[in-house]
Amino acid sequence: MTSNDDVSLKVMIAPSILSADFSQLADEIDKIDKAGADLIHLDVMDGHFVPNITFGPGLVETVRKITNLPLDVHLMITNPELYIPRFVEAGADYITVHVEVCTHLHRNIYAIKNLGVKAGVSLNPHTPIFMVNEILEDIDLLLLMSVNPGFGGQKFIQRTLEKIRLAKNIIKNHNYKCAIEVDGGINDVTGPKCLKAGADILVAGDYIFRSGDYAKAIKSLKTF
Repeated sequence: MTSNDDVSLKVMIAPSILSADFSQLADEIDKIDKAGADLIHLDVMDGHFVPNITFGPGLVETVRKITNLPLDVHLMITNPELYIPRFVEAGADYITVHVEVCTHLHRNIYAIKNLGVKAGVSLNPHTPIFMVNEILEDIDLLLLMSVNPGFGGQKFIQRTLEKIRLAKNIIKNHNYKCAIEVDGGINDVTGPKCLKAGADILVAGDYIFRSGDYAKAIKSLKTF
């Protein structure tokens, strides 16, 4: 197996702690670590870009203290450039911003990279791949939303599979190094379909944390 520094070369599972029991967060994170998680996905929402509010750098810092797993921080917020340094200081290993809110996307990506963190760009379900054609060469992670962001437990949007295939072809044809991550409605049916289409990383919340057997759930997502 390759190291986490080259995420595009193996299947990786990133449980989203948005679905975890926050009253036992340390225990939950320990369980998913032992169950075979590769990353921890942290959904940061501001109530403006998406209709929900979750948490900020403080929680990321707390999670950093209790795990050595890479922290995959997904900023679903407006004006992400104002907060990037704070999330880096909190311990993020990956920071992903949305193309829909970044007027100067290249500047945001290099603000992340210049702070020594891997940089990602996310697309909402309605946003076409061509919106990131000019930045794919520069990023480490392309996050494709397979639900409309804001809440967990939503149904997977099937058209995402074609979007994954299109992105994979562009990345392969240009020999880009970014991994494809998919987030939303991931389970033992939709997850393997995403992997077959070309995804490298699957984000799953409810499917893992409500499974009763985290190791079994994570293993099922890697089987395709």
